[in-house]
Amino acid sequence: MKRQLFIATSIAAALAGCAPIGTKLNENTGFHKVLDSAEGLDKRIIGTHGLAKEYRPQDISADFPLDSLPTPTSAYYTAIRKDGFHSYSLIVNGAVDRSHAFALAQLEKMATARDITRHDCVEGWSAIAQWDGVKLADVLAVVRPRADARYVVFHCMDSDQQGSLYYESLSLEQAMHPQALLALRMNGKPITPDHGAPVRLRVPTQLGYKSAKWVHRIEVVASMHALYSGNGGYWEDQGYEWYAGI
Repeated sequence: MKRQLFIATSIAAALAGCAPIGTKLNENTGFHKVLDSAEGLDKRIIGTHGLAKEYRPQDISADFPLDSLPTPTSAYYTAIRKDGFHSYSLIVNGAVDRSHAFALAQLEKMATARDITRHDCVEGWSAIAQWDGVKLADVLAVVRPRADARYVVFHCMDSDQQGSLYYESLSLEQAMHPQALLALRMNGKPITPDHGAPVRLRVPTQLGYKSAKWVHRIEVVASMHALYSGNGGYWEDQGYEWYAGI
């Protein structure tokens, strides 16, 4: 079983990289059938197992590159940014017993998680930062996912030039991982607008595009087929792998 898990995560990492071998494998339909079965295994096993490496404060990177869609400029984001995000609320709804809108002040009171982990970008760079925030599992405990809930979808406020909004998703098991958190602070300070303020997702066990910035709504769903192009994320809709384990 350990060998199968290693193969699954290694394949996902290879495909996500920019090396020529990753490109060739991505073009191989038969190889994707193998990957699909491996991802099925990963989703059952990795959800609550395996921790990303924790680093020391002296390991924190002096520079954390910006690599995402542009910082939002919508009327809503401009307004909440102007008032210091005091009017922001994180909506959590969908296949849950009780939907809830979390004010930023409430999230700050719930913030008990801290880790120093490495962010690995699909483009090949890495950076280490300290993150403080709320465990995603604690937020889900408030809304109580229903028995049919399978995925947690993160709707964001950034968009591309065509107006397509960014979104990402995790399986419910991955969302319950002890290191999956909604980050409010970066290196001891409130997250800056360019880095995803006021709330960004942190998933240190997967590649950086899974750690969505500018999260506005979390939707718990039984299926992702009816959401956007149905592949579970903005980049996944353009060919990236849904499971991006490292």
